[in-house]
Amino acid sequence: MAIERIVIVGGGTAGWMAAAALSRIKAGRPLEIVLIESEAIGTVGVGEATIPPFVGFNELLGINEADMLSAVGGTFKLGIQFENWGRIGDSYIHPFGAYGYSMGGISFHHVWHRMAKAGDPRPIQVFNLETMAACFGKFARTQDYRRDDLPPVNYAYHLDAGRYAAYLRRVAEARGVVREEGKVVDVALDGQSGFVTSVRLEDGRSFAGDLFIDCSGFRGLLIEQALKTGYEDWSHWLPCNRAVALPCLREDGSPPPPFTRATAHRAGWQWQVPLQHRNGNGHVYCSAFMEDDEALDILVGNIAGKPQAEPNWLRFVTGRRKKFWNKNVVALGLAAGFMEPLESTSIHLINTGIDKLISLLSLEGITKVQEDTFNRLTGREYARIRDFLILHYNATSRDDSDFWNHVRTMEVPETLTEKVELFKANGQIFREEDELFTETSWAAVMMGQGIEMGSHNAMADALDPATTAHEVNEMERSIRYLVGAMPGHGEYLARYCPAALAA
Repeated sequence: MAIERIVIVGGGTAGWMAAAALSRIKAGRPLEIVLIESEAIGTVGVGEATIPPFVGFNELLGINEADMLSAVGGTFKLGIQFENWGRIGDSYIHPFGAYGYSMGGISFHHVWHRMAKAGDPRPIQVFNLETMAACFGKFARTQDYRRDDLPPVNYAYHLDAGRYAAYLRRVAEARGVVREEGKVVDVALDGQSGFVTSVRLEDGRSFAGDLFIDCSGFRGLLIEQALKTGYEDWSHWLPCNRAVALPCLREDGSPPPPFTRATAHRAGWQWQVPLQHRNGNGHVYCSAFMEDDEALDILVGNIAGKPQAEPNWLRFVTGRRKKFWNKNVVALGLAAGFMEPLESTSIHLINTGIDKLISLLSLEGITKVQEDTFNRLTGREYARIRDFLILHYNATSRDDSDFWNHVRTMEVPETLTEKVELFKANGQIFREEDELFTETSWAAVMMGQGIEMGSHNAMADALDPATTAHEVNEMERSIRYLVGAMPGHGEYLARYCPAALAA
């Protein structure tokens, strides 16, 4: 059966990202796209930090970067600073972009390890542009300096998720997407195929569709409540199950830093996402080890200024739907699954879900092979991200609370154990298939949290020492020069994308 009408159930970030992306199809084919959302149902909207592929998503939509960032009070992000994860008092940055570059076909961290063993005192962080710029509060884009002899700048954004959804709504509606206000109270299924045929709203109106996108949040109105898809619970590996979010002013007048901050506490961790007009803050914690009142007290005691709203409490179970595409329903965002925002993957998984949907979508109809491929690829992506998040908890020396004792000693997936043991043996990291996180990402977290390389790739020892030293020195010199020439992050924002926000 041909797809002539797509119905998106739920707005928020996921719904309007899907609507804006799918609206591009309308330029070439007749297609109705309807988005149903209710102002009476709040959106979670706390996922305000992104990662570099999100820059490409916005380019794909034809969005002007400066205009978008101005509208949402956005800032730039060069990585994530982790505090108190390996031990209390530790701090490291997981940067966007690589440590150095490969030499003789060998990843740079192997070359660095060989030099360090020979007495070179420089930490690996000085060979990463994003880390050094973040440390000094600097920022520029690659296109601002246009020199082939300087490393590129890899970045993402911090943004106000609510304002971003509103921005995409304007984009999508201008391209013909129709928004309908209302609360879905009933879902009709075809008696033979089990496909969703229509949804009925509280006011009695009914909307039929050929393909439905479930962006209804944790409830999973279509994918779970109607189709009974099932949920794979990962809380035995990722036990945090609560969060409280609280935006605040930045009262010291300092410019927003170009990085997200994730600070570990007694039974979880706190995020700080700096926007132009405020900070986004939240405390993710495990209710088995901490009461709600204590979690809020810790959050309020560790923010940069006066709260701007009432606390927003969230409950969740980490995991994923057993199917992300079931019959004629595709789940995106929180309807598909949830892994805490430790590495800013929530919006990314919406992005890649939409990318896969568009790649697989045929308006001639829905086939089993489309469904199976989408589920296999998405399931693999979730599992790789899951392992990376578990690493942060498990690779710790902290023994100051029952929570940290639990996550430090818990059993972890074999796929993660293998990754860690290989790194301990000789620093080898295999980026498997098309997984999100790079060698630098894995190395940054493992080394940042105390996992040491036992040795390095034997091929690194075959490199000429003098030539290697000269090249590595030039690498550091280029980064030092570029960071020195960059403007401050606040200065860059004021010039490029000053926030156009109402008081």
